[in-house]
Amino acid sequence: MEVRGTRLNAFLAACGVASRRRAEEVIRAGRVRVGDRIVLAPFFQVDPEVDEVTCDGRTLKATEPVYVVMNKPGGVVCAVSDKYDPVVVDLLPEAVKSRRVYPAGRLDRESEGLLILTNDGALTQEVMHPSKGLHKEYEALLNVPINERQLARWRGGFEIEGRRAVPISVTLMDREPEGRWVSVVIGEGLKREVRVMANLAGFSVERLVRRRLGKMVLEKLRPGEFVDLSFSELYTKIFEGGVV
Repeated sequence: MEVRGTRLNAFLAACGVASRRRAEEVIRAGRVRVGDRIVLAPFFQVDPEVDEVTCDGRTLKATEPVYVVMNKPGGVVCAVSDKYDPVVVDLLPEAVKSRRVYPAGRLDRESEGLLILTNDGALTQEVMHPSKGLHKEYEALLNVPINERQLARWRGGFEIEGRRAVPISVTLMDREPEGRWVSVVIGEGLKREVRVMANLAGFSVERLVRRRLGKMVLEKLRPGEFVDLSFSELYTKIFEGGVV
């Protein structure tokens, strides 16, 4: 992996420490040294073939990128560690965990469906970041049936945390229990956006599954199962279409 003459935050991401954005926070917290010097500038240029870079006293070396697509089960936290709950990383074999993968994007504890885990900070920043507007389709099971008037209200959007959140589409699904499953497509993806919009529309969500990410559709993987992909395979599935 070529990392010569790279920015410090990008090098940390290449080593699987964190995404580039999170790596900036790690650097500014004074946790990173280049040689004997604490460096606080995320864009500081390093040559890993010459410079010794450490984070919290651990010497960093770039690793080959890993791309895992998982069908996340409910009851598992999107994190690499948690004091109270099981985490998605623990569903992976040790050979993959040891390469310091982390969730790219978020699903809350009880939500299910498509999740990418990687050690490639560039993917996290350039593809998965909410600001990129990648379309995501969720299937939500509501607590009671929804009617056309309520669907129209939901489609009009809601004010969430001072911002207008408008879904790309909200469609009633032909699925049992009748009238309670809806498909919701969103772009930017505010925190818990589908659940919050459902609440504002007068419903609670009993089950939430992320079915599609870009043009990549979840069809084959059972809850907890995952598949390893190359970057080109993952990119093709997300932007040109494919199933997992």
